[in-house]
Amino acid sequence: MASPPACPTRCGWVHDDPLEVAYHDTEWGVPLHCDRKHFEFIILDGFQAGLSWITILRKRENFRAAFDDFDPEVVARYDDAKQQELLHNAGIVRNRLKVAAATRNAQAFLEVQETFGSFDRYIWQFVDGKTMQNAWATMAEVPARTDISDAMSKDLKQRGFKFVGSTICYAYMQAAGMVNDHTTACFRYRELG
Repeated sequence: MASPPACPTRCGWVHDDPLEVAYHDTEWGVPLHCDRKHFEFIILDGFQAGLSWITILRKRENFRAAFDDFDPEVVARYDDAKQQELLHNAGIVRNRLKVAAATRNAQAFLEVQETFGSFDRYIWQFVDGKTMQNAWATMAEVPARTDISDAMSKDLKQRGFKFVGSTICYAYMQAAGMVNDHTTACFRYRELG
């Protein structure tokens, strides 16, 4: 990826926080094909529900440490004692339901890998294996959910995943590059188009 121009135009959701700028410029919307990263995004998007994304970005390294670098095989074996330990960790979002969901989601994630060979193969089927190229002029045009995120949410829930409502699924699709929702004036729109 070429370095951005001195004062690049970015999507309207990006503020001056260096973490947010770096996330937007290097991760958001880049097609993701690594199962470990998919699992990280599922966990982080679940914890983000009801909170701002910058809150999660600021705690991301703490989450990585607390959740064994997002190894689904390890997280799937978390017992009540480990979940209690997480609920006392001030470095992450301490929510009992979300902590319990992380363990359940790890178990469901492993089941999907077993069934499909990889989570990547499973999740990309919702967009026929290729990034959907949108062309939004403003953030106001970007939907919070779509028919595809509705279908993804329904299927994930049937497979036992938690905190995977349609809005969370659409945010996941954006982050994982399943849709290119950079606005058309953003320098990343053309790079990822």
